[in-house]
Amino acid sequence: MHNRLTDSTSPYLRQHAGQPVHWQPWDADALALARDTGRPIFLSIGYSTCHWCHVMAHESFDDPGVAALLNTSFVSIKVDREERPDLDRVYQLAHHLLNRQGGGWPLTLFLDPDTLVPFFSGTYFPRTTRGGMPGFEDLLVRVATVFAERRDALAEQGGKLAGVLAELNPPGATPARLDDRTLVAIAREQLGEQYDRADGGFGQAPKFPMPTAVERLLLGWARARRGSEPDREALEMVMQTLTRMARGGIYDHLGGGFCRYATDRKWIVPHFEKMLCDNGQLLALYADACAVSRDELFTETLRGTADWLLRDMRDPGGAFYAAVDADSEDGEGRYYVWRRDEVKRLLDEDEHLVVETLYGLDKPANFSGRWVLHRRDAWRAVVERLGLERADADRLLASARAKLLARRATRTPPAVDDKVLAGWNGLAIKGLARAAGVLDEPAWLEAARTAMDFLRTQLWRDGVLYACWAGGRATQPAFLDDYANLIDALLALLAAGWRETDARFAIDLGDALLRDFEDREHGGFWFTRHDHEPLIHRPKPTLDEAQSAGNGTAARVLLTLGHLFARADYLASAGRTLAWARGSMEQYPAGHCSLLAALEYEGAGAEQIVIRGPAAELGAWQAAASSGYQPWRAVYAIPYGPFRTLPGYLPKLVSAEQQQTTNAYWCTGTTCEPPITSLEAFRARAGASG
Repeated sequence: MHNRLTDSTSPYLRQHAGQPVHWQPWDADALALARDTGRPIFLSIGYSTCHWCHVMAHESFDDPGVAALLNTSFVSIKVDREERPDLDRVYQLAHHLLNRQGGGWPLTLFLDPDTLVPFFSGTYFPRTTRGGMPGFEDLLVRVATVFAERRDALAEQGGKLAGVLAELNPPGATPARLDDRTLVAIAREQLGEQYDRADGGFGQAPKFPMPTAVERLLLGWARARRGSEPDREALEMVMQTLTRMARGGIYDHLGGGFCRYATDRKWIVPHFEKMLCDNGQLLALYADACAVSRDELFTETLRGTADWLLRDMRDPGGAFYAAVDADSEDGEGRYYVWRRDEVKRLLDEDEHLVVETLYGLDKPANFSGRWVLHRRDAWRAVVERLGLERADADRLLASARAKLLARRATRTPPAVDDKVLAGWNGLAIKGLARAAGVLDEPAWLEAARTAMDFLRTQLWRDGVLYACWAGGRATQPAFLDDYANLIDALLALLAAGWRETDARFAIDLGDALLRDFEDREHGGFWFTRHDHEPLIHRPKPTLDEAQSAGNGTAARVLLTLGHLFARADYLASAGRTLAWARGSMEQYPAGHCSLLAALEYEGAGAEQIVIRGPAAELGAWQAAASSGYQPWRAVYAIPYGPFRTLPGYLPKLVSAEQQQTTNAYWCTGTTCEPPITSLEAFRARAGASG
């Protein structure tokens, strides 16, 4: 045995390649080695920007004594949860069943070599016993002894766990006990109960952005606004949450972008890692909020996040990297935090007064004797309090931030996980496309298109999408979330400007989704392909977590794609998914916000508008139908040209005379009205529907 991680495409696995532990990747050779030797598998799941993964690596896996215990009694397998979300999802669930509590990273498990079912699991363990936590070194000795002496009992326990896993997925559609409106209303009530009225967001601490839940409130407000009972409180919850996050330390006020979560209730001190998946979702959410109200803070936050993505997170080919570490050479967060005297030395007196007042440097330190920058008040209020002219204040703040950012750039930066993940790129592409439309930033849209072109050329091979690209190689057939998120991104790109390659790719991915993932017997989509290696459980996710559930995103995008291209098979598949997931939605509506969005889209008169005309005329028509926040409406402007992939209800042959005029096709559900040929009539129709 030897350490086999040197040639891995995963930056996380390569971080462990030089350790004395005989690490193996999860593959057939490692699993066969465990079976043949009869040794239990020590499975460690983490990712490259995980702080406690680094701590456990330095304390235990770099230690020769710990490595000797692992190498003698176990087959040690290291997994990057971002490359293998299937393994992470399955074993996080197993950990929850074994311990009756949530997991996290690093995830530490010991598996039976024959069944791959875990018999013990935990998360971070210190090398020696500390603070009531068992030491990892002692734990290895105890686990090896128990496995040798009580393997039959462990096998019996494993059999029971496997039985529970087998029963977790709902078997099929169940009759609805609640009507759709009641289901949505209960979700709204549950989110209201979880909402933190003092500081925004949900729960206390640690506090995560939860973009799917915030979007649910925004969708609900928009729907209610069309009726007779507007929900102003829902909009207030959305705006307060987004405001507190944008002002808080969870947002990087110098370099842009959001950190993973806040360690405190008030959003001040973040866990400093930045992840592409979070920022992609928040880009789309803040763009929607700007479509509701062009808030100055939200606009600035959008620009800062987009600039960070394009400046710091782009692969030379145009796609986006996965994450930025929380740790740097000097420790967690040290790259981002400040000492008061350092700031004072860098800035002139007026600049310092503005920064001190805006970012709370005149208040007690909030992170180990240093300051995490956060806004204690609105910028307008700070300017008024200081008695400055707005133009002068803006100039002082801009010059001060530029100096601080230049100084920060001289520090040792945190590492970047430079692998390209298909699904996470889909989230970023959608966010950039939406933000580009709201703020009229064509460079962002071009960056989004370039990223999508990279994914299509590098990760789409012979009808199969791959999940990850690193070191010049595409690895691991993709998962449900990858397909669903990419289709969602392609729909956003098509709404921003029609491209034949995007339309064709969306259909190809939709066809592959039905072919390779759909549960044709019961409805819904498996997380893994039909030809995926057998695992101890095959999930069909319905609950939203840090991202929307794959089944929720899949149902919604298939409805949109089905209406756009007149594909009855897409619409039927989405309908079967919603019927299959109905029981889960009714058990806990607030945990199924993405499925509720699809349910509303299916049943509440979704509008699909396709405008065809000379390219020079399309902008005015599209603006008439796209202004504001109207989530029930999808608008596509397609200039006349030699497109092969067009919506199924459009005439394929258009005469030269017809190509001199503009026609708008307004469809609700599967019913289309006669084409509208007058811009004035179209504006009237759009205003009446909005």
